[in-house]
Amino acid sequence: MPETESREISDVASLVTYGWGAIPVTVRIGETAWTTSLFPRNGRYLVPLKDAVRKAEDLALGDTVDVELIIQLRELPPPDR
Repeated sequence: MPETESREISDVASLVTYGWGAIPVTVRIGETAWTTSLFPRNGRYLVPLKDAVRKAEDLALGDTVDVELIIQLRELPPPDR
């Protein structure tokens, strides 16, 4: 992810991470959508691409793509009573 978008994600990371900084997301590139997790690395976030997505969207190493992300909110435990 680019730096600006990574900073924006970092701002909400504590609300959505389920551990190790991984952030659950739904991703869309072109006509292909899937669920995965973003992973922090060197101040940015990585979006893992499955081989099936690369093939379906005819992507090659070095291609630049538009990525739509929907960050999944984690479920919080009920408050203590």
